[in-house]
Amino acid sequence: MEHLYQIVYSAKNCYEEVVKEAIWQFQILPLENESQHIVKWSFQNSLHTPYHVSINGLGFITIRLHPKHCFSEIEFKFECELVKKELNPFDFLPNLEPQDDYGKIASLAFKADNEIYLRRTPLSSLPSVHQSIFIFDTSQSIFQNLRDLNHWVYNHLHFTVGVTDVTTPLKDIIEQRQGVCQDFTHLFCAIAKENGIPSRYVSGYIHQGNNYFGDLQMHAWAEALVPNVGWVGFDPTNDILVAQNHIKVCHGKDYNDCSPLRGVVYSNGANETEYFVQVQSSQLQQ
Repeated sequence: MEHLYQIVYSAKNCYEEVVKEAIWQFQILPLENESQHIVKWSFQNSLHTPYHVSINGLGFITIRLHPKHCFSEIEFKFECELVKKELNPFDFLPNLEPQDDYGKIASLAFKADNEIYLRRTPLSSLPSVHQSIFIFDTSQSIFQNLRDLNHWVYNHLHFTVGVTDVTTPLKDIIEQRQGVCQDFTHLFCAIAKENGIPSRYVSGYIHQGNNYFGDLQMHAWAEALVPNVGWVGFDPTNDILVAQNHIKVCHGKDYNDCSPLRGVVYSNGANETEYFVQVQSSQLQQ
């Protein structure tokens, strides 16, 4: 079964003083893979500045914009239609000997092959006082431990908008027990890495028709590498495994690799930014 998703991403930037020049990079175009395919997409801006599409260092598509004349306000609008297959996240055969998998993740070869997603970053590193906050039960499979971790993060944090930002230390998030999807994801990744499991931060969209948690921006979740299975998606914000309602854009070590919008603006004074994301879904006739 396939579903058609219609995505709208819009942003509006207002500046207290005139902007003389700006450079922006958007990472908002869904990835094409075996489960999702773009039908069509468009990108517009209120200054009618031409944009350029390129591939970044991690292999994901970016949209670049470089207005060279003065302005005090600019709006962006991205629209996309995408077809996604219905997915069963449990569609694999578990290893009946969990100790084999623990032996594999402890090997030097495994650690070398997956170093980039075992690497601690400031956003995905457990503070020393919390390094034992969740220890895997090695009598259980790695997949089961990751499911338990997903549930634990969901229960430990309370989804609360406006109390954190992308610079909030993980220690504060753990102790204040509040945050949004990026915080849930960083905590999941940090704990998974602490237990020897490669994990990566994923940015994308979520269809909230089933009352999933998310805000008016893009969603975040995690992917963990399960030996003999591959990369499996976990959404600790909603305590679910990733399936057809998640539309992936990109992945990286943490939010800094996956920021939907980054740039440089040549101006003084304050600025305000508004974001809005809408995802609608309909089932395609077979």
